[in-house]
Amino acid sequence: MKERLHFYYTNDLHSHFENWASIVDFLNKKKEKHRQDKEHYWIVDIGDHVDRFHPISEAFRGKRNVELLNDVGYNIATIGNNEGITLEYYDLFHLYDAATFKVVCGNLTARNERQPVWLKDHYTFQSETGIKITVLGLTAPFTPFYRPLGWDVEPPYEYLRRELPKVEQDSDIIILLSHLGLSDDEMIARDFPSIDVIIGGHSHHLLKNEKSINQSILTAAGRYGHFVGEVDLLWDHNQNKLIEKHAYAMETSHMKKDLETEKKLEHLNKEAEIVLQQPVTVLKQRLEVNWFLNTIIIQQLTDHLQKWTDADIAMLNAGLLLDHLEKGPVTKRDIHRICPHPINPCTVKLRGIELLEVIRGAYDQALITLELKGFGFRGKVIGKFVFSGLDIEIMTDEDGIEHVKNVYYQGEEIAEERIYTFATADMFTFGRMFPQISRSKTKQFFLPEFLRDLLIDLLKN
Repeated sequence: MKERLHFYYTNDLHSHFENWASIVDFLNKKKEKHRQDKEHYWIVDIGDHVDRFHPISEAFRGKRNVELLNDVGYNIATIGNNEGITLEYYDLFHLYDAATFKVVCGNLTARNERQPVWLKDHYTFQSETGIKITVLGLTAPFTPFYRPLGWDVEPPYEYLRRELPKVEQDSDIIILLSHLGLSDDEMIARDFPSIDVIIGGHSHHLLKNEKSINQSILTAAGRYGHFVGEVDLLWDHNQNKLIEKHAYAMETSHMKKDLETEKKLEHLNKEAEIVLQQPVTVLKQRLEVNWFLNTIIIQQLTDHLQKWTDADIAMLNAGLLLDHLEKGPVTKRDIHRICPHPINPCTVKLRGIELLEVIRGAYDQALITLELKGFGFRGKVIGKFVFSGLDIEIMTDEDGIEHVKNVYYQGEEIAEERIYTFATADMFTFGRMFPQISRSKTKQFFLPEFLRDLLIDLLKN
């Protein structure tokens, strides 16, 4: 006898609810079909369903995201870094208290002795015919962020080396929900051939069809709900093994939308607007925002960042603020609207010679006009860089391009070997925008505050 097993998945929705009703309609139709055909199916999420750029996730700290997963009938989920490091300790600790699905994340533990009731190392279950399926979950090990928030996150390889042999003995099929990224998934498939399926996320990669490495197949459905994934497995009871493994990612743009879900999202949006109408301050004048100019508000926010972190120097990019603030009452909703990024303040230690390279790089027009996606940035372009604690002499060439001529700190030229404490947005500790910052071995992240919390503090005072 041969038996088909079906898994459906989402990954990296990032609270892009504009695609959620299409995903729900697709899943509901699949569920009904499998019920009629009497086939087994499970629905899983690979993390980063929550993203606090959206008012619903901001107002309810992700709990309405969990409610939406409950509504569809998800069976299992793992957590992504947006659940893990953009929520305060108790918000994450209680995030899944009302979940009707299992949450598996083997490499995450609370640093106190008590663990969340929902957090499972792995989940093993049986189909009605007795096939034993084990689902593991792993999240990206962003230790410098997790530890200040009260969590420990173990390197994924250490976890797998220790725990995988234990589950191999009592599993017919092993599935990994991996919020680690494609390169890690590929290495895991090479090094741990007992894993049958790796459903991936985190790096927002799209695999429209399965990718085979050793005994494993890899699959992932991009980001923002533009795709929804399916894994089909065929088990041969006579041979007592899997004989087929396939995976697909289907585009959602052409799919119908579930009307009940659309109504619920509309209702949740209204609820979120009410929650976020908490007053912050009253402005006596309009505060202008311009991504390519040094405006009052971005300069004052940079100054405030320098003081708040007790740094020598601070740098922010004008693209962090998306819109103006009008004269009159300002609410938390207004602040969230103009600064939606889940980005934390941070400091790094830089030698003077490294600091000069950062400052020169900040005048690169290609970087200023870069349309960045990722690293927590939810804006359009990077924008002009603004500094606090420095005097910078600029020369403008015949093409109108600005270049750094001299840089002074407290009236003296930057000393190349002196160590300076440099405050900025944590997004610059990732990637290649500023190699000197990303390579620094002395980073301090300020959590759980986002930059918008500093903006609120600035406006209140």
